[in-house]
Amino acid sequence: MIGSTTRNIRRWAIGAIALSASITLALPAGAAPRDYRIDPEHASFGFLVSHIGYADVLGMFRDVAGTFRFDEETQAISDVKVTVKTASVFTNHDKRDEHLRKEDFFWADRHPEMTFIMTSAQKTGERAGKMTGDLTLRGVTRPVTFDVVLNKVGEYPFGGGLFGRPNYVAGVSARGTIRRSEWGMVYGTDNGWVGDDVQLIIEFEGIRQN
Repeated sequence: MIGSTTRNIRRWAIGAIALSASITLALPAGAAPRDYRIDPEHASFGFLVSHIGYADVLGMFRDVAGTFRFDEETQAISDVKVTVKTASVFTNHDKRDEHLRKEDFFWADRHPEMTFIMTSAQKTGERAGKMTGDLTLRGVTRPVTFDVVLNKVGEYPFGGGLFGRPNYVAGVSARGTIRRSEWGMVYGTDNGWVGDDVQLIIEFEGIRQN
């Protein structure tokens, strides 16, 4: 009698665990916001700035990291945090890059990081919106607004290994414009050697973490 009761309890416990697992797996992917980590191998933080009026210089930072949250049900991106190492600036011109690391521009020795922390967002279309946040550069923090497009969300088409699943990825594009003089970078603005308006170009893929 006792053995029969024990077996029934075990069967009930196993059934309850299986039912719980099935309910968990049945929850929709977008049931709650999920955490994403920006993939450094698929992240670009670039800029365009006028060079004496002849052409725009295209530059980028090679060291970018960050995180964000994404709600697949509402298509909302939140809690964006991006960190850029200022010494990683690259414009395909060694002397210019060294100058950009100096006090006239990014002052990388004293301010090794540039950060962006999202403060608010506004949806403007099915997969588009505006994102505002605090950009801290050279010790100065000012608000910046980006136009944002959610490009694609889903399981990566390859990878995952023998026993693992491919990463689940969200891809985002963002564009904005700042006046560098507002962050204390005034070199070349008076004589027009270097433009004051700087277009920011951000592209990143985030890997879902949970």
